[in-house]
Amino acid sequence: MDARLQVYDDKMKKAYDFLLADYQTIRAGRANPHVLDKLRVDYYGTPTPIQQVGNISVPEPRMIQIAPWEKNLIRDIEKAILASDIGITPNNDGSVIRLVFPELTEERRKELVKDVKKKGEEAKVAVRNIRRDGNDAFKKLVKEEVSEDEVKDLQDKLQKMTDKYIKDVDAAVDEKSKEILTV
Repeated sequence: MDARLQVYDDKMKKAYDFLLADYQTIRAGRANPHVLDKLRVDYYGTPTPIQQVGNISVPEPRMIQIAPWEKNLIRDIEKAILASDIGITPNNDGSVIRLVFPELTEERRKELVKDVKKKGEEAKVAVRNIRRDGNDAFKKLVKEEVSEDEVKDLQDKLQKMTDKYIKDVDAAVDEKSKEILTV
């Protein structure tokens, strides 16, 4: 692939990968440890990911269990979960924290699907903005002794790349929506 196109392919891939990572944090009625990815616990004055201060497991389909390596962290982990937007109250038995995920209501599923579609639309806008930046950069190449045919070819390839990522984003939106709506 042309080095001038590779830059934009990398940027589009990052936008798509960000969307997929974001989708992992959306809970769909089943326990998914990725909902904890963005949470940080105050560990000796440093905000630290929960995954680095304890063992996270999924003993049942709708439960996440967090076993901190140090017992004194239980309160801090509970505070982090309560302050987050997960919407689940942690249960603590003194040595482990359990997060029990309730069944999603039909209304809540529809809200989540709307959120999924909104995030998908944001990813498509990001991809289109990258295409626009690429086209602008390619137009400037005409002034630098690059033929108009070559610029047109670069723009066509960039459009095909954009179409591919838009299609990938649509597929990811459909897949996540189906996952959420499946009871």
